[in-house]
Amino acid sequence: MKNPSILLGPMRVPFLLLTPVCVALGAGATFYGEGAFRVDWFLIALAGGLCAHISVNAINEYEDFKTGLDHRTTRTPFSGGSGTLPQYPEKAHWAATTGAVTLAFSTLVGIFFLWVWGPGLLIVGVPGILTVILYTRWLTRYPLLCLLAPGIGFGPCMVMGVDFVLSGNYSATAFAASLTPFFLVSNLLLINQFPDIEPDAGVGRRHLMIVYGKRAGVIVYGVFLAGTYLSILGAWLAGWFPAAALASLLTAPLAAHTAAGVTRHSDSGLEPLLPYMGKNVIITLGTPALLAAGLFSGGFFMR
Repeated sequence: MKNPSILLGPMRVPFLLLTPVCVALGAGATFYGEGAFRVDWFLIALAGGLCAHISVNAINEYEDFKTGLDHRTTRTPFSGGSGTLPQYPEKAHWAATTGAVTLAFSTLVGIFFLWVWGPGLLIVGVPGILTVILYTRWLTRYPLLCLLAPGIGFGPCMVMGVDFVLSGNYSATAFAASLTPFFLVSNLLLINQFPDIEPDAGVGRRHLMIVYGKRAGVIVYGVFLAGTYLSILGAWLAGWFPAAALASLLTAPLAAHTAAGVTRHSDSGLEPLLPYMGKNVIITLGTPALLAAGLFSGGFFMR
């Protein structure tokens, strides 16, 4: 292909950094709780996670182009799609093909670990695959499912899935760790919906703020941020996290500042909100990365 952007654009490559962070968090939970870590299985799990993430991105790009949503939205660095298909409409089939191929590869990775460990992986594997397939076309039409599905995919499905493929078990540490991306990734998609409320409603979506208004989105955003840090503190108090995991609380002041900014500018238009959307990305990546580092550190010194 002469123009790589036609293929790479629907993958939304800049957003894929979230997957290594979440996979590392699952591996850190396993290392701290079980002392288990296999580089080969970690890399296979990472490849499967990246393919699942690419698949949901590409399917989303294709569906948003076919429904005409891409022509209604105002693109930002954080929302509105890559803009690839409106620029090259004759290449829309590449996005659909990319979504299908990467989903198939991710499924094959899951089948490999089913062969290694047995059917226990289905607990998180099946919801993960269904989220990829159903998110854009169906889940975005139900406010609660649209809100929770991204966090479930990157939280319990990915973090606990990595814990299982590295150890053959699900641990309390991994479950507690999965709550951090659960809250933060749900919030990431939530705040990125602010610029697109009217265009989303125009193509039949019914996410939280379409149905209940921006005020509901602001409240949920703050509650989910609080849930992030309270879950980390609770896991430490329960003995599931080492003290080093508390380094992840370093993002709390930025989170408080961002929540205040989102509250203040939720009705002020796009431009005042954009800096806080960027800060939210830092929180979403930085908090689980610090938590993963803390878990690896705790596991290393415990042994």
